[in-house]
Amino acid sequence: MTHTSIPFDNSYAQLAPAFFTAQEPLPVTSPALVAINRPLADDLGMTLGEDAELARIFAGNLLPEGAEPLAQVYAGHQFGGFSPQLGDGRAVLLGEVVDKGGARRDLQLKGSGRTPYSRGGDGRAWLGPVLREYVLSEAMHALGIPTTRALAAVRTGDIVYRQEGGLPGAVLTRVAASHLRVGTFQYFAARRDTGALQRLLDYASARHYPGAPEPGAFLRAVIARQAKLVAQWMGAGFIHGVMNTDNTSISGETIDYGPCAFMDAYAPDQVYSSIDRQGRYAYSNQGHVIVWNMAQLASALVPLMPDEDAAVADFTHAVHAMPAMIEAEWLRVFGAKIGLGAPSEDDRALIEDLLALMAESGADFTNTFRALGHGTAEAQFSDPARFAAWQARWHARLETEEGWRARMEATNPAIIPRNHHIEEMIAAAVAGDDAPFHRLLGVLAYPYQEQADAEFLTHPPAPEEIVRQTFCGT
Repeated sequence: MTHTSIPFDNSYAQLAPAFFTAQEPLPVTSPALVAINRPLADDLGMTLGEDAELARIFAGNLLPEGAEPLAQVYAGHQFGGFSPQLGDGRAVLLGEVVDKGGARRDLQLKGSGRTPYSRGGDGRAWLGPVLREYVLSEAMHALGIPTTRALAAVRTGDIVYRQEGGLPGAVLTRVAASHLRVGTFQYFAARRDTGALQRLLDYASARHYPGAPEPGAFLRAVIARQAKLVAQWMGAGFIHGVMNTDNTSISGETIDYGPCAFMDAYAPDQVYSSIDRQGRYAYSNQGHVIVWNMAQLASALVPLMPDEDAAVADFTHAVHAMPAMIEAEWLRVFGAKIGLGAPSEDDRALIEDLLALMAESGADFTNTFRALGHGTAEAQFSDPARFAAWQARWHARLETEEGWRARMEATNPAIIPRNHHIEEMIAAAVAGDDAPFHRLLGVLAYPYQEQADAEFLTHPPAPEEIVRQTFCGT
């Protein structure tokens, strides 16, 4: 019988105790495997045993050899208010592996029980958010957008109590380039622990930005990745929902799929998150928020500089340069969505005019861009004459473009994880039927392909199917 083995090579656990609390996951009653991402496991160099053993490992009941479980500590601004200590309140980092490509990756259990950072929470997750993150993070990966990955999902056999009542418990195994966050730097800066802050910078730069060991260079490297990431979100119609600084990864990956969503009808001020009552993290605000978050990282790095006044001036310049970087990335992304290989500033009005027409018509974001390449987008617009005028301008612009149709096919997905299908999938799983979950996973693995047997998954929601709010699982 083959047993599961994970080639752990742990580095974060070698840092000082101030960075984490050693913490084993808490056992569950009756672990049962829902899904295991075998291609990802292979990429991580893992050997997989039988499902029953996998369920025990990824529920936290069986600690694999070489694991050094811990809960990380960090701080963070949550909806603009600073919390000086947060941390992994329902997650345990099992350890790290170096994958077949030479990249260091974290393996973390989410929903693995209380930690010293639980702040009164139960430390558990219920099945809905676990399957939601599994599907959305894997869909994001298939879209080509940097993201954490899902390795496994396990039912626990226990009941988790939320406002909705008793719900089936579950644990997600998340894989990340790391779980270092802007809030990790804020934690030590708030304590004026410059020794730990310097160790954190040394560790983070060596792991993610080896060419940028100095605070200013490190800040600029993180800014560049975040600018690109948020532009990619915008191009996919994605709304993160909780862009707190503790949910902003230093590595530039999408992390923490709480009340996030992909838009159906295009609305620049769209908000889904039930906890975002002021629209702070609306679709159109994401570029502004990431600049604010990078300003918080900059502030946390200032104490490491010998001349703090000069550092403030330098870091301020770096942060102030970020909006232009985001605009340039946005233009590149949306230029490709209408077939332009090297869009210029002169093309910005063409893109913005299309988006304005889409907003006025309530046009479906994903289907409109996909239909543009097929010549069938007119049906999305309430004023066909105005769209026809825009389309004439667009066609004139395309006369100088080579390969525009193939570019659009490779940039505009045919299918995304739509909110109503996610909710249907969760409802089915709660009732014991995992078939919709596995079907969604299979289809979303190939988002840029037309899939005749999954055409129904491309349909926008009917009025009674519209999901108006999404919820985090805590």
